[in-house]
Amino acid sequence: MLEEFKKFAMRGNVVDMAVGIIIGGAFGTIVKSLVADVIMPPIGLLLGGVDFTDFFITLKDGATAGPYETLVGAQEAGAVFISYGVFINAVISFLIVAFAVFLLIKSINKMQAEEEEAPEDPTEKECPHCFTSISLKATRCPNCTSELTSA
Repeated sequence: MLEEFKKFAMRGNVVDMAVGIIIGGAFGTIVKSLVADVIMPPIGLLLGGVDFTDFFITLKDGATAGPYETLVGAQEAGAVFISYGVFINAVISFLIVAFAVFLLIKSINKMQAEEEEAPEDPTEKECPHCFTSISLKATRCPNCTSELTSA
């Protein structure tokens, strides 16, 4: 059973999938930082210095009564809350990742389409008399026996 598992784990597509998951996790960390550290601060500044992570609704006060100025303050007090600002950050992160994947897939599809469109060298020609496809090297049509000129 151990030998069978080793054989399964070392197959190419399993290893490729593992590499993809690891790269995806690292990419997710980069995007999370991009959203939290680069994109959200200017948006918050445009909205009057608001930090999206501090957008929350208190459902039940904690040990100390609210209102709480920050999400961290609500957490420390043990309040029950809905932190929709964190959700907004997650949605923006998802949209950035989805757009990056879209661009990647679009460029891959474009490269594949260019490969498919590359003209191949012809191996056949058409008989000018009977319009049958024949080999480029043929000097006489095998169908109508017409003599062919090199063109």
